[in-house]
Amino acid sequence: MHQKRSYGRMLLVSVLVGCLEVALAVVVVLLYVRTQPPPDTPVDHSALVAGLLSFGMIVGVIALLLSLIFVLPAVALADLLGRRIGGREAWWWVPLVVAALVTPPIAAFSAYNRVEARPVLAFWAVATAALSMGGLVARPRHPGLVRQVALWGTAVVAGTGLFGALGLTVGLLPAYEPSAIGPATMAGTWVDHTSGTLVFTSDGRVTASGVGQHRPDDHPSGPSRRCSGSGTWSYEPGRDVWTQEVRIDVPGCSWRAWSVGGTDRKPRIYQHVGHPDSGKLYELRKAADGA
Repeated sequence: MHQKRSYGRMLLVSVLVGCLEVALAVVVVLLYVRTQPPPDTPVDHSALVAGLLSFGMIVGVIALLLSLIFVLPAVALADLLGRRIGGREAWWWVPLVVAALVTPPIAAFSAYNRVEARPVLAFWAVATAALSMGGLVARPRHPGLVRQVALWGTAVVAGTGLFGALGLTVGLLPAYEPSAIGPATMAGTWVDHTSGTLVFTSDGRVTASGVGQHRPDDHPSGPSRRCSGSGTWSYEPGRDVWTQEVRIDVPGCSWRAWSVGGTDRKPRIYQHVGHPDSGKLYELRKAADGA
């Protein structure tokens, strides 16, 4: 005889699984971010931590609502259908019932907002898989389930972060680094966010038009001075891609050496605004046409 199912314990496990799924997704996103160029503006870590705490509370509430609306009814219906049709409970009824339950609201939302079919199907598949996981993990009836899910789920999240960090360290994951641009890449037009331009030619000449100047003591949020003129430029490869620099000598303009960032497809040169620890960058990107 089967032990009576505790829907209270099942609800707790389902909410816990939902929170762990989101935590795992956050870890994966953070690892992915390490493979991409850094943002143009510095990250406020205190605001980020506060945001994550608020986000965690919201995730808990959403996980509770989704468990009440979809997961618990799906498990109950799966048990009923399994006994009525197959004569016994079967785990594979859970994802089928979850898919049936989430289809109407997703279809209604996509039809009302005229969303294309491909992203709708992708979201439907992800939602079905995520909610089904909560139901499948919560189905067992033994009383130590909550503790086991908490321990194993935390281990999976922490292990993913640990092995991801190790992969970035040893090179198994492609951690971001700027491309080696070389003198040939520099030839062309480079534009900042205000349409200031630097035009480099292959013979070592450069023309500046409204390009910003920033001193080490400038405040990151303060206005920048603009400079225009003609002069020369040189590329210095440095010890590696992180130390390569572009030096520009234009009479009347005082720029420190420009560092290199971006990617192979979207190279950029930049200078720090104010102290390097501010994280604020002034960047110019190469125009798409290279003219």
